[in-house]
Amino acid sequence: MLSLQHEIFLEVARLLSFTKASQILFLSQSAISKHIKALEAFYKTALFERHGNTISLTQAGQLLYQKGLEASQLKTELHQQLQQLSASFLPTTRLAVGSSTTISLYVLPPVLSAYLRQHPNMQIQVLNRNSSNIQKALLDHEIDVGIVETLTQVNTLTYIPFITDQVLAVCSRNSPLRNRTLRIDEIPQLPLALREQGSGTLAVVEDTLQKQGIRQADLRILIRLGGTEALKNFVLADTCLAFLPKRAILKELATGELVEVPIENLSIERTFQFIQRKGTENNQLVNAFIRYTRRYYSEME
Repeated sequence: MLSLQHEIFLEVARLLSFTKASQILFLSQSAISKHIKALEAFYKTALFERHGNTISLTQAGQLLYQKGLEASQLKTELHQQLQQLSASFLPTTRLAVGSSTTISLYVLPPVLSAYLRQHPNMQIQVLNRNSSNIQKALLDHEIDVGIVETLTQVNTLTYIPFITDQVLAVCSRNSPLRNRTLRIDEIPQLPLALREQGSGTLAVVEDTLQKQGIRQADLRILIRLGGTEALKNFVLADTCLAFLPKRAILKELATGELVEVPIENLSIERTFQFIQRKGTENNQLVNAFIRYTRRYYSEME
């Protein structure tokens, strides 16, 4: 249904990068360029515009990309239906999953390992970005399904609850805040290390504090860091207060390297959700992955 050249074109168009496409497809950049040139010769038009080190789609390239995505979806549906008719039909299938940092680092690895053992014909690509960027990647057709923290919902996406997680106020064992219980009105006076804008963890922390009458402008923000690991490592080396997902710091809490700092009448909990583009809710491959992942964690609880 789709030739190799079209598959390569779709990957280059999705990433807008020959280099990134070569890494994903395990092909040299020269081989990818050769296939794209052959496709341009076939259609007798340029598909990409070159701008120094960057590329963009021409009008013809945009048209081919949109039609290619439709054909790719039809191919996926055909393979899924054929597998139901013939169990011996096992084509290599790709699934692109996007997830926020906490999910990518602390939730997905064990379930992906178990899933791939049961589905040896599957190839899974994981995109790790903050929650707002995962939503954008899904809308831009970079991924097939996303897993994010609760954000303001987009009406072009479908949301399916996954698991819940706590966000804890913590400090290092060298901090004067250890062994203290804080009042909510003390928070604005304390130096804080927080995640970057667009982070689902940051969004739920700010929303919870705002409900307690504390605005972002009231906070004494010492530093913002991109990613859970970066924030955790900073807190380990500093004496400030930070808000981190419990799943990300179980080891450090157990060893005493990080200490939970209770805050009176404050509990922060967020829900992770699967997200799909509306209109793709019947994608059997994605739905099977969602069912497996939800069942995997429901059986662990």
